[in-house]
Amino acid sequence: MAEKQYSMKEALLFSQRIAQLSKALWKSVEKDWQQWIKPYDLNINEHHILWIAYHLNGASISDVAKFGVMHVSTAFNFSKKLEERGLLQFSKKENDKRNTYIQLTEHGESILLELMESYDPDSNSVFSGAMPLRELYGKFPDIIEMMAIVRNIYGDDFMEIFEKSFHNIECEFVEEEGKLRKNGKSEELV
Repeated sequence: MAEKQYSMKEALLFSQRIAQLSKALWKSVEKDWQQWIKPYDLNINEHHILWIAYHLNGASISDVAKFGVMHVSTAFNFSKKLEERGLLQFSKKENDKRNTYIQLTEHGESILLELMESYDPDSNSVFSGAMPLRELYGKFPDIIEMMAIVRNIYGDDFMEIFEKSFHNIECEFVEEEGKLRKNGKSEELV
């Protein structure tokens, strides 16, 4: 058996530090997220599913569960609610009848784009909490260590999808008059 390169005290302190910081951060993230999506009558799981469906452009329920860090039944049930509201549509692929896939409807995409346009950094406590670091260093924290931990837990596939969603925003959206708009979209959304 290999000798441990850490003490039990060090392991406990690290684990508890991460647990307590994560819980405190999640509480703020959750509150910010709920306030942002509240006018659209969405909950966090529903918004996350719309986000994933948009960025993966035809995700399987398994993909939604994996990337959304939720149980498959949770992903399916919330996707079903979104389908009932006309925001998602379900399908099967000819070469893959076992998996169920979701796709945003035009209305679903419109809602997601409106949400992105309505984002207000001033009402986001996590953003506000990071501003002093941006002012000091000239950029927001990269959070590389956190990303490395998540990669080691969830794998490279998870991080590739994670990065793809942010790459899509970088490439597909522009800022006009302090609002994010999809490239090629007119001032008014349908």
